[in-house]
Amino acid sequence: MVSTADGEMLLYEAAPDGDRHGAIVVIQEAFGVNAHIQDVTRRAAAAGYYAVAPDLFHRSGPGSVVEYGDFSQVMEFFKDLGGDDAILRDVDATLAHLGGEGFADAKRIGIVGFCFGGRVTFLVALRRALGAAVGFYGGGIVTARSPQFPALVGEVGSLRTPWLGLFGDQDGSIPVDDVEQLRTALSEAPVDTEVVRYADAGHGFHCDMRPDYRPDEAADAWTRAMTWFDRHLT
Repeated sequence: MVSTADGEMLLYEAAPDGDRHGAIVVIQEAFGVNAHIQDVTRRAAAAGYYAVAPDLFHRSGPGSVVEYGDFSQVMEFFKDLGGDDAILRDVDATLAHLGGEGFADAKRIGIVGFCFGGRVTFLVALRRALGAAVGFYGGGIVTARSPQFPALVGEVGSLRTPWLGLFGDQDGSIPVDDVEQLRTALSEAPVDTEVVRYADAGHGFHCDMRPDYRPDEAADAWTRAMTWFDRHLT
């Protein structure tokens, strides 16, 4: 549990058995810090990173999660999020907690996010100088989903953290044209960036609790994510 400007926030934490290569912040999907996000956090720890997943839905009640597909409840929780500034406050509280765990140097910290969290990693990469960031199928970067979360692609010239984006061509919510527009824009970024597309994958392809799960693409994407962190954090 950590304190934020908007109340107490739970953190799901997982520590590696041996040496810690660095720390990774795991940002939830639009469904909360559920069993899948907790599993991802443990996977990051198994790869040698001290990993934490902040509960960004804490304003709706500690430990708030949504069943996959229940978008009416997702929208209710999103009303409480407070927009990008509130999300950044939650991330800052998480980073402060990691500082107390021996990661005072932000360049030793990475961030990875999925779905809604994929956009959050891009937002953080713009506003904070961390070691590395990875976004899995983050929507709303090129085409805004709501006034609460504006498009971010026009700010790539201010990117402060190396960012890797992983997308599926069959994702009905993120057109390939948007992904390619992002790739083109990132050519002007002042830090290391990469965009990877998977031809046969859709939204949520990394999550083994969703129908769009694609094990081969998920394994490749996770390997790329860990390689990105290994390259930039250690």
